[in-house]
Amino acid sequence: MSLDLDQALQTYIAEARELLQDMEDSLLRLESDPNDADTIGAIFRAAHTIKGSAGLFGLDPIVSFTHIVEDVLDRVRDGDVVIEPNLIAVLLESGDHMLHLVNVVAAQGEKLDADAIKREGGLRIRLQAYQDNSSEVSHAIQVEAEIPLQSSGGGLVETDNWHISLRFGQNVMRDGMDPLSFLRYLSTLGEIVSITTMFDALPIADEMDAESCYLGFEIDFKSEADKATIAGVFEFAREGSLIHILPPHSKLTEYVELIRSLPESETRLGEILVTTGALTQQELEAGLSEQQTSARPDGSTTPLGEILVEQRSVEHEVVQAALDKQTQSKDSKSKENRYIRVQADKLDELINMVGELVIAGAGVSLLAQRVSDNPLQEAASVMSGLVEEIRDGALRLRMVPIGETFNRFQRVVRDVGRELGKDIELVITGADTELDKTVVEKIGDPLMHLVRNAMDHGIESAAIRQATGKSVKGTLRLNAYHDSGSIVIEIVDDGGGLNRDRILQKARDRGLIAPNVTPPDQEIYNMIFEAGFSTAEAITNLSGRGVGMDVVKRNITALRGTVSLDSAVGQGTTVSIRLPLTLAIIDGFLVGVGKSSYIVPLDMVHECIELTENDRQAASERSYLNLRGEVLPFVMLRDHFEVEGSGARRANVVVVSCAGQKAGLVVDELMGEFQTVIKPLGKIFSTLRGISGSTILGSGEVALILDVPSLVQQAVNRESQHVSTRQVIH
Repeated sequence: MSLDLDQALQTYIAEARELLQDMEDSLLRLESDPNDADTIGAIFRAAHTIKGSAGLFGLDPIVSFTHIVEDVLDRVRDGDVVIEPNLIAVLLESGDHMLHLVNVVAAQGEKLDADAIKREGGLRIRLQAYQDNSSEVSHAIQVEAEIPLQSSGGGLVETDNWHISLRFGQNVMRDGMDPLSFLRYLSTLGEIVSITTMFDALPIADEMDAESCYLGFEIDFKSEADKATIAGVFEFAREGSLIHILPPHSKLTEYVELIRSLPESETRLGEILVTTGALTQQELEAGLSEQQTSARPDGSTTPLGEILVEQRSVEHEVVQAALDKQTQSKDSKSKENRYIRVQADKLDELINMVGELVIAGAGVSLLAQRVSDNPLQEAASVMSGLVEEIRDGALRLRMVPIGETFNRFQRVVRDVGRELGKDIELVITGADTELDKTVVEKIGDPLMHLVRNAMDHGIESAAIRQATGKSVKGTLRLNAYHDSGSIVIEIVDDGGGLNRDRILQKARDRGLIAPNVTPPDQEIYNMIFEAGFSTAEAITNLSGRGVGMDVVKRNITALRGTVSLDSAVGQGTTVSIRLPLTLAIIDGFLVGVGKSSYIVPLDMVHECIELTENDRQAASERSYLNLRGEVLPFVMLRDHFEVEGSGARRANVVVVSCAGQKAGLVVDELMGEFQTVIKPLGKIFSTLRGISGSTILGSGEVALILDVPSLVQQAVNRESQHVSTRQVIH
């Protein structure tokens, strides 16, 4: 396979996957609104495009199966098949199989295995049922159509037959041609369902010429041939004759859909109509000739579309679709330079290079400060500003909306809900919230687990909900929003909630919580994220709620994120995931503890204060500071990381906030803002608590990036335990 062909195939594979995703989304919308003609048309166009493009590459398995799907969708579009749940189900499963075909046949160049062949056979049988049912309807329409139609010549044909309005020129017999021979030749291309002879041009007997033809014919013609082939029958009799060929009603819609599916390009109206077969070249030439000879009173020319409709060469609906395509092509032409498909690994490479540029720029700025050269410092400052703009621009290239990930759960909620016998509605908000593509790709599996858990163990059965006065239909919400430089994803269900007392008792039995300590409710609920914590005995009617939750938490933590859980009995449960917007580069605040340097994500820094002597003395006795009357739990980084030395005489507190909670980080030195390129730590450091990564300073030294959410939670928990202990003592 040549390089160009291989690239074209890869483009087809990517586009086919996108079309199948769009097809699935449209089918789910169609389930709630079966009469949405635009959605039906979009689904048909997706299948038609996938089949047509597959044919170009000789992907026969895709063409063969998709043709059946397309045929059923065509009958749905024509109204021969009614949208109902079973049809939606088989079309969704067909879409899954088409995706499998694309991945195996197109992407891997392999043949289907036995399971896939068996699955396809079952789908073909189920699809055939809709073809058979609709065939009976079509047959009934056809029987009615066999009654001869008296037509005045033209108009929209409401059957599956072509309508040919034929008026031979008077000299056709003098030119050596037999009009009936054309009709006999026409019958070789199909079936003449009905024919009506028109006598309107017949003169009185005294004026008749035996060698002249005065008859016309109105013909209903059933054929699979295209318009150009049918028009070719009368090629030799075209001069002096009036010939109008009107497509079947179904064919009319096919022309419209075909025009809409054409690639965006600057194409003239006539060329669009000829390309799709709605107009023959001779009809176009006749229309252009008429346009040149006719002029309006104001001197302007009559639009070609109007002329073609007046000549009955094409229907108004088809002309309008072609005009819409022209407008769409012009609009897309002005935007085509704004969009380009780029491979993801090239973006990753760009981000890595920008990261190295940031490190190099920091080194230049440091050297400029050391030599005390003002022009050099000014140049370094300008360069730093440009590097920052390049960094932000490069990161924006990888930012994608979370909505695409959320929408994939529409299908999950539908299928799992049916499997569980529960009626559950998925409500999505914040779909436009953007975050790094890498984060989106890695958050899919944890979200899937949480959504399934919420449906299986969170939302009650219809009987239980009805008994408790709830709506029979459960609601599951996916929400996303930005907060303090992070993205927060919420999975909210309106189910029965968690049993706080049973979780607390189970945690005490396992030694996770001291017998005489009662932590806050949220901390109790978060116990289900402990490995193997949740069992049937742990949470009565929500047995299994925490199974695998430790894996969810581990995957989210690997993304430098946090997960928390809150619940109310009888009202539901909320799982909150907080993730960084990007995994590559962040703005940081550089601090020093002894000879070590640490980076605090700048968007989490609230303020910096000096640690007074009184606070330093009290720090050994308590785990909080008095921040203008507010209790501020803190973490001594020197003690946390076991840094050697007694510490600086003058210490500082960096006040950080995360998820609405504040804490202080006690450090020796404040060193200012710093653009941070995140370098992941190796597996050997994966157990370090409070560290999320590393970076390289301009001096070449390594600085550790603090895991602020973990440190804040640690400080808050320690303070809560101290408070609980004091309450028990008193």
